Parts: sequence; C-alpha cells; structure tokens
Amino acid sequence: MGARYYGADSENGDRIDDPSEDALFMMISDLNDSDNTFVVVQPDEDDPFWFTSVAVLDEGGYEIVRRDTTRNEHEVTTSTSINDIARDLTIWMAARRISAC
Repeated sequence: MGARYYGADSENGDRIDDPSEDALFMMISDLNDSDNTFVVVQPDEDDPFWFTSVAVLDEGGYEIVRRDTTRNEHEVTTSTSINDIARDLTIWMAARRISAC
C-alpha cells in the first residue's frame, strides 16, 4: 500500500512513506556526492501536482526545489543546515496536504 499522503525516495532506493521531520533529516543526512545525491518527496499519485527535492551541491550544501502546479509555485533555494531544510519542508508539505483535502 502506498503512502497516505506522500513518500520520500532517495537515489539509493530508500523510501519512507509520510516521512516525519526526523525521517527527512535522516534521509538528507545520508546524502553524499557519489551514489546518493538526492531525495524527492511527492504525493503517491500518477501525476502529482507538487514535489520537493533536496540535492547535494558540488560546492557543499544542498539545493532545495519546491514546485506546486496548483499554486503556480516554483522555488529553488540553497542551504547548509539539514535541520532547517527538514523543518521547512515539513511545514511546506503540511500546507500541501491541507489544500489537497
């Protein structure tokens, strides 16, 4: 059975359904610059209307992409704080769940 709301998938094949802030923190912490360079979080749907991703940057830190087609949002930012990224994405995704209900 798929995620009730969304799932997080990393390049190395790890998956967490409906990840908590702590789970996102752990997945982002596990990223590296060779074989596990990104995590994508999106609804478990055939054609999801939103997604977010976190990718390792060559120069250090992370690139965060947030896209929501229903709200015409597309934002790309960078950060070095995994804690801030996990917290911000959790808040952002919670707003998506409310609007999707």
